Amino acid sequence: MDDEAPDEASEELRTRHIGGWGVAQIAAGTGLAVYAMWVGILQPGFRRVPLKLQVPYTPASKAQVGNVMTLLRGRKGGLVDLGSGDGRIVLEAHLQSFAPSVGYELNPWLVRLARFHAWRAGHHEKVSYRREDLWKVDLTKCKNVTVFLAPSVLLLLQQKLQAELPDDALVVAGRFPFPDWTPCRIEGHGVDRAWAYSMQAQRQHIFKRNDKLTVTDSNNEVTKEKESI
Repeated sequence: MDDEAPDEASEELRTRHIGGWGVAQIAAGTGLAVYAMWVGILQPGFRRVPLKLQVPYTPASKAQVGNVMTLLRGRKGGLVDLGSGDGRIVLEAHLQSFAPSVGYELNPWLVRLARFHAWRAGHHEKVSYRREDLWKVDLTKCKNVTVFLAPSVLLLLQQKLQAELPDDALVVAGRFPFPDWTPCRIEGHGVDRAWAYSMQAQRQHIFKRNDKLTVTDSNNEVTKEKESI
């Protein structure tokens, strides 16, 4: 008789009408699970980070990773992924012969997740994931940089990249482009689109733009002097 009890209980659960209160209990349980994941996995990386610099974790899709790698085709040397999340860009870069491939991520749980993915793929000794603030990373020797960050962060990151990267560096942005930069190549469509930026070309654009502003200011000064005579 006791052996039949589990089967009877299972049948009762399958046929029982849940009702409004049951639905509310399920919803509450689901909400608690989501909140627990936020507190345990995602929130630690947001602590002590200004609101405008917070970037919600959204894994790159297979198409996004493919578009980034297409833009990097023909490049050599190491690769740095700023805000590397679960590490899939770094891992794929290693598979495409970029060495060393390094990811910088502030969230400790995502760093652990990235290292687990690399271990499971059998490449944990070939790639590096570091828990560091991307604003403190020295980029002066980096030739290949990838970013999957929010527009508000990209706007500020432009200044750091312009100040530190060498002229022969290539920056590839996924999901969102740099607000003030002109890409040299674009790959993909919609949310899977990626943009490539040559630092040498970018600095030339900035130089020309500043030169035009200087000429305009000079002309304005000459006009003011003529009017005052």
